[in-house]
Amino acid sequence: MIRSAVKLATLTLFLISVTASPPFAPVFAAGGGGGGGGDPVSMSPNPPPPAPKAAAPKSTSRAKKKPSKQSGLDDDAFRQGYRTAYATIYDRNDYPAAIDQLKALGRDDNANVANLIGYSYRKLGDYRLSQVWYERALKTDPNHVLTWQYYGLWQIEQGNRDQAQYHLNRIAAICGTDCEHYRSLAAALQSQPGTGLVY
Repeated sequence: MIRSAVKLATLTLFLISVTASPPFAPVFAAGGGGGGGGDPVSMSPNPPPPAPKAAAPKSTSRAKKKPSKQSGLDDDAFRQGYRTAYATIYDRNDYPAAIDQLKALGRDDNANVANLIGYSYRKLGDYRLSQVWYERALKTDPNHVLTWQYYGLWQIEQGNRDQAQYHLNRIAAICGTDCEHYRSLAAALQSQPGTGLVY
């Protein structure tokens, strides 16, 4: 009986202290944040209800939506410009003109565009700029298999056979060992160092 009375008194005192204490309100220094790493809203005993979502404002203009830099496949002008640059590279081997054409597309962060710019610089012998563009292509699309192949050829031409093997392994992980990109880079790796590449 005494135990029950003590428990009841303890519970009563606890409830009185909780209801009589001021509500918890976090205080922050200037600059916001709180600095302790905790979420001040989740630390509050009674977090505020979430604010209602406002409806997105409707556009009153009929202007065309600006195309994203990666959505070139649905843009006829981009496709045509890309085809022209592609032909300039592979049919005419005019790499300076192709670089200008590709840059004029305004899609330097498209993996296909960046890769072909890198390829063109490599064919011109500018390995520093070629590397910059290959890395830009892979930053945009880490699984861009053609860039892994061309950059692997770049590595071989630079004497970095271990890095070229890494690129070959990346290609195998993306498209397997039967894809054309894997076979091309594997064949180049099997050639003797110092023999010029034709691709």
